Amino acid sequence: MSKKYKVIAKIRNNPDGSAYCVKYRVNDLKKFTAFLDSKWPEWKWFNVYSNSGINKGVQLTNFTKNNRPLTRFV
Repeated sequence: MSKKYKVIAKIRNNPDGSAYCVKYRVNDLKKFTAFLDSKWPEWKWFNVYSNSGINKGVQLTNFTKNNRPLTRFV
């Protein structure tokens, strides 16, 4: 089964000032936030996009280090 969300996370700035971002496909936003905290402790924000259905590719929401997801799903 395909993952429910596509997530783009800003990890840090590159030396030239551009954003260093990573992309993941996830089902559980709370577990993903814990993963970011362990693998990329300096992460800044992440945008959540739909990965299925007629709304595929539509941004659903975004989160920051101080505004974290309260539930597993949007």
